[in-house]
Amino acid sequence: QVQLVESGGGLVQAGGSLRLSCAASGRAFSSYVMGWFRQAPGKQREFVAAIGWSIQSTSYTDSVKGRFAISRDNAKATVFLQMNGLKPEDTAVYYCAASADYYKVLHGQCDYWGQGTQVTVSS
Repeated sequence: QVQLVESGGGLVQAGGSLRLSCAASGRAFSSYVMGWFRQAPGKQREFVAAIGWSIQSTSYTDSVKGRFAISRDNAKATVFLQMNGLKPEDTAVYYCAASADYYKVLHGQCDYWGQGTQVTVSS
């Protein structure tokens, strides 16, 4: 079992930055692929970013490439999402998720999910 707790959300003006954190507890954090997802009101949850066991392995949805960066600290069992150049369309609840399978993370089929943290970007 893995428990995930997100933090770092909030209200920010367009063009601003936020850094989300996801603290994991449980076993073998370093063996999990970690992902960030988001769900805006009235929309389906969507994939944002993923990071494999190796920090060199990352994936992003097109709309955040060049603005968001996912990273992880295996020693602290934490994954981060640095969000720069925020836009009003980035407003959503952001979820952290984990799976042992990279394909599953890319397709939102994660085994473990956090409770989410709200990000609101004002224009």
